[in-house]
Amino acid sequence: MNTSLSNQINLREITPGNWREISKLQVHENQKEWVAEPTYYLCLCNYGKLWNPKAIYLEDTIVGFLMWAFDESDNSYWIGGITIDKNHQKKGYGRTAIIEIIEELKNTKNATCFALSFAPDNPASKLYKSIGFVENGEYEDDEIVARLKS
Repeated sequence: MNTSLSNQINLREITPGNWREISKLQVHENQKEWVAEPTYYLCLCNYGKLWNPKAIYLEDTIVGFLMWAFDESDNSYWIGGITIDKNHQKKGYGRTAIIEIIEELKNTKNATCFALSFAPDNPASKLYKSIGFVENGEYEDDEIVARLKS
């Protein structure tokens, strides 16, 4: 992992003071088929009572969002809703944030199994594979599931 980025990127709770900045995050037009609007993710976290939201900060600036959930049926921690604002993409922030949430869950929840899912044509699959997520033929609805064991 890029040590300088790991010192600059951090995950923080969503609060009454920062949720509006999360709602303003935007991805490029050609990415909208794979990423929902941040307000959808925030509502899913608040009303679905399963997902836990995190703001992705570059020092003191919000650059993205992700969420995580524990699935008792497969004893995995799922990572989803990964969004990096279009003005902050291609800088390694998404990679660093995914690695940070994995480390945080290992340290706070003793997590050892992680999962995420993506559309078959989503270019982000290369990022997930480069972190160590492996496809095993499993699907969640119409998305490919990839898993990481640590």
